[in-house]
Amino acid sequence: MFFVLVIASLLVAITTVLPETRFSHWIVRGLDFPRIQIAVFGVVVLLLMLLFGNSGHSLYWACVVMVATSLGWQLKWVLPYTPLWKKEVRKTTIQGLDNQVSIITANVLTPNHDSAKLISLVRDYKPDILVTLESDKWWEQQLDLLEDEMPHTLKCPLDNLYGMHLYSRLPLSDSAIEYLVKDDIPSMHACVTLRSGVEVRMHFMHPEPPSPTESEVSSPRDAELAILARSIADSDEPLIVTGDLNDVAWSPTTRLFRHISGLLDPRIGRGAFNTFHADFPFLRWPLDHVFHSHHFTLSQLERLPHIGSDHFSLYTALNYTPQKGKGQVSESADQEDRERAEEAVTEEDVEKQDVPNPRSSGAQ
Repeated sequence: MFFVLVIASLLVAITTVLPETRFSHWIVRGLDFPRIQIAVFGVVVLLLMLLFGNSGHSLYWACVVMVATSLGWQLKWVLPYTPLWKKEVRKTTIQGLDNQVSIITANVLTPNHDSAKLISLVRDYKPDILVTLESDKWWEQQLDLLEDEMPHTLKCPLDNLYGMHLYSRLPLSDSAIEYLVKDDIPSMHACVTLRSGVEVRMHFMHPEPPSPTESEVSSPRDAELAILARSIADSDEPLIVTGDLNDVAWSPTTRLFRHISGLLDPRIGRGAFNTFHADFPFLRWPLDHVFHSHHFTLSQLERLPHIGSDHFSLYTALNYTPQKGKGQVSESADQEDRERAEEAVTEEDVEKQDVPNPRSSGAQ
């Protein structure tokens, strides 16, 4: 029993240390995802070690310290995504829709043909914007019936699990579909005009994940997020980024994105809002994201019911409240962050100028 616990302790330590390296292989980067599960496993191992371990053995205290340190390190990453942490985004106190934008972010899973569930959610929640990921021509045909309610659209049906569709009640301008890193991985960019007339720059993303079936390394995903972050870092305009980033909220890559971009995460201090995997409650993490500039406060954030996909959809309602939002401060980038971002974009030979600024052409 004791030597089983020693092996378990080593496993906790190894899965904690490996993600802190710069290795981009999917096996290493994949360990960024299950930090909550590793932390729970660490708690179990630590309790069993304290209850049944051989305290007289030379390895006993080494294992206790190793697991306790690993557990503390994992909690450092995930605790901000619990109610125990200070909220990064304030709750709005303003009623009314003039300065509100509500979004459903939905990875539909291409083989899933239960479109009625998503359409029902759209009609129940009445979002201003629906963005779908993994939507192909079949999904486009099903969702086009929403155009009576959401007439402003941007469509990119693909059969490679990277199709995207955008349906909006609010006017879109300067809309663009771009392939920032890979020729078959699109992103969408648009300026959305709120009912009050305020223009909001929006980016809809679905980078390629590090996995044995997709990209063996994380560098394409990391580069796509890095160039987006760099393109908006100096912007003082209202700005929202949403999509399935194929990265968890607490990973070094997403933290780097937040540091460089200066955008806020409304989940901090509220919860993880785990959206994947919808079918396995004990293997879930937050892959679908909404980040925004300080101009907004939060009206509502909700994980929506199952739609037959492997992802839950995410509903977010933000209010444009620039005066109240001025006190909201994100973590800022340091020199190491800037060097890591430079490495990411250099490895994939991309530039921040490749990212459209949906307001730049309209302002000229």
